[in-house]
Amino acid sequence: MSISYEPNVGLIRALLTNSTTTSLLLFLTSLLFYFVYKDPIRKPKALPPGPKPWPVVGSLPELYRNKPLFRWVLDLPKNTPLGVACVRLGGTHVIVVDSPAIAREFLKKNDATFATRPVTMATEHSSGFLTVAVNLWGEQWKKMRRVLASEILCPARLKWLTNKRIEEADNLVRYIYNQCKGESGVGLVNVRVAVRQYSGNFIRKMVFNKRYFGEGREDGGPGKEEEEHVDALFEVLGIIYSFCVSDYLPWLRRFDLNGHEKAVKAAVGVVNKYHDPIIEERIRRWRGVGGGSPPPSQELEDLLDVLVSIRGDDGKWVLSEKEIKAQSAELMYATIDNSSNAVEWALAEMLNQPHLLEKATSEIDRVVGKNRLVDESDVPNLNYIKACARESLRLHPVAPFNLPHVAMSDATVAGYTIPKGSHVLLSRVGLGRNPDVWDDPMKFDPGRHLGEDGSGEVDLTETELRFLSFSTGRRGCMGVQLGTVMAVVLLGRMIQGFEWSVPSGMDGVVDLAEEENSLYLGKELEALARPRLDDVGLYMK
Repeated sequence: MSISYEPNVGLIRALLTNSTTTSLLLFLTSLLFYFVYKDPIRKPKALPPGPKPWPVVGSLPELYRNKPLFRWVLDLPKNTPLGVACVRLGGTHVIVVDSPAIAREFLKKNDATFATRPVTMATEHSSGFLTVAVNLWGEQWKKMRRVLASEILCPARLKWLTNKRIEEADNLVRYIYNQCKGESGVGLVNVRVAVRQYSGNFIRKMVFNKRYFGEGREDGGPGKEEEEHVDALFEVLGIIYSFCVSDYLPWLRRFDLNGHEKAVKAAVGVVNKYHDPIIEERIRRWRGVGGGSPPPSQELEDLLDVLVSIRGDDGKWVLSEKEIKAQSAELMYATIDNSSNAVEWALAEMLNQPHLLEKATSEIDRVVGKNRLVDESDVPNLNYIKACARESLRLHPVAPFNLPHVAMSDATVAGYTIPKGSHVLLSRVGLGRNPDVWDDPMKFDPGRHLGEDGSGEVDLTETELRFLSFSTGRRGCMGVQLGTVMAVVLLGRMIQGFEWSVPSGMDGVVDLAEEENSLYLGKELEALARPRLDDVGLYMK
């Protein structure tokens, strides 16, 4: 049996006619197969793991079901293999990191990619995007950063203002001493009020050359104006990056569902109420607006004078009135909370471990003595005091996350895709309490920062991002030197000047629980203080 084969002439003609198209299709198919299946480097990579988002709104419903919001977000990386998680809020991917290695990838290896900030309702109200800390990457940010680096936070300027800072450290000691004037010589001191008052005075004196906006109090404590001012600053800081729903779904902003916009506008209004008249008068004095030229003998007295008087090479004023107001306020926001929180927590922890207080007191007596008060020049030599402050920054950060970074382009970090526009949050809590990094992480142990022989040099910065104190990279804090002397002098003076103990009603133990809606100590620290220096004159400067 034979089988004959008749070629399909029509089909052959069609294939020959379309040979170019066929070859092109075969080539493109092979190329696609190669890139998708044969080259894993070019394969699309996944986002970091995280909760499955809802359409349009993402995981915003979960935030409402899991209050306080920040604690739910803090927990996300704990359940992932690498310590990085992704949650989609509205149309924004929010990347949460509690691994130091991955944190370094973001802020060191890929620093340039993540150098901008998000646009939020609260930052719009608080800064107008005219300043440094919360501004977007761009020419305005570069301009203001140059001003701060060369005119405000440079070593020469900080040295020039040393006496103003020491005046406020003296006033702190006097204020606490005045609480101890009863028959027993022991006073019950609200430590939170004392440290926040010092922080407010510290930066007010530097910026406005004022301790008080009003009359203050005879004992050195804050008046109602200063209390209102400090409360407003903390209110803004509590809202500024607080997962406001309208920051992720802008069309909802008109409804102010969280009540955040109403609160932040009111708080910023309080800040402006105290700042604006001073700033406007100073501009008139220096620039002659409505009042002629400034007197030729006029000299700089504070940082506001510096901001107002800067001229460019062309002789024109460098900063506008809006820029001066915004940057003055940001200096307040940036200074008021970190050191005061660290010192309140440090003293609370040390009261529960009296041997730590004894060790700190011994160091101060050895380095400084009892015939003068701790000074900024002592900071390099107060290693144990610095270790106590550093440990407090590690274990009890002032905020759950660093200021957010935003991806300016698509990136790959730790093998994961980080899309352009993603917000990156480094978990201050997750880094500082990471059990893979810190032995017994929930124990307050200053000795861990002193090295094996106990003599290691201590720095409050943490460049390897094992915890966050002043961050790093292009958007790292510019006030490291100022923040360090502020915290160390504050803690050093309180320990040097007074013996501290737990009030009897607390059973000898300070409750170290956190506030439900923040990382502050749950109950304002109140402790008994007894003056320990023989020279009464040291308390009355």
